[in-house]
Amino acid sequence: MSYYLKKGIKIIYLVGMKPIVQISLDLTNIDEALETAAMALRAGVDWLEAGTPLILAEGLHGVRKLREAFPGIPIVADLKTMDGGYLEAEMMAKAGATHVVVMARAHEETIRCVVQAGKDYNIQVMGDNLGCPDMVAGAKWLEDLGCDFVIHHIGYDERRGIAARGLRMPNPLDQLREVVDAVRIPVQAVGGLSLEQAIQCPLYGAPLVVLGAPLTIDADAFKTADGNLEASLRLICEKIHAYKDVPVRSA
Repeated sequence: MSYYLKKGIKIIYLVGMKPIVQISLDLTNIDEALETAAMALRAGVDWLEAGTPLILAEGLHGVRKLREAFPGIPIVADLKTMDGGYLEAEMMAKAGATHVVVMARAHEETIRCVVQAGKDYNIQVMGDNLGCPDMVAGAKWLEDLGCDFVIHHIGYDERRGIAARGLRMPNPLDQLREVVDAVRIPVQAVGGLSLEQAIQCPLYGAPLVVLGAPLTIDADAFKTADGNLEASLRLICEKIHAYKDVPVRSA
């Protein structure tokens, strides 16, 4: 659908996007990551993420192994890039990543470098607003600089530290609607979501649903969670994929 804005000729289009389920492989062992990835894909997960712990432990080797094992599957390299943006994105693209992550709090030139590398190597850039004083403004900033996706992210240390002081733990859903309304690119919410909250993300207009700690990864040990994870993932994927197309604004 589309509609005209008053006092101008700009047209905003709402484009439907099917929900995507991504699993964050926040593990420190490539063999366990490969096993978890295979199980997740059997359960219906769409994208794989080489999480930051995996990249720190295994580096480019880990991304290459994921690409060799799962040709044709999108792989997000969660680099959390703060500097050296072009080189980091280039290296991950050559290793087989299809998406890389740059931080909103990096210098503007770093974000521009990652975006340029994305164009040069035909990969997509996910901009992460973790730690921004104004999370909504941070998301818009990432879009303005050319990122393809926004990750609305409440960090691991932030959540746990605030909760340890007896305060209410912040949640990505607190400002998710505001972030979605502020940008025209797809949004993903990250940061300690419960199962119910993860499944609700498309209702907030965020079509990319990431599953990580505490849903699939033991947040304390950084290993695959115990229990019947494959059955749980299959149920989650079925519920998320059952949504109709999620409207994403485009102009």
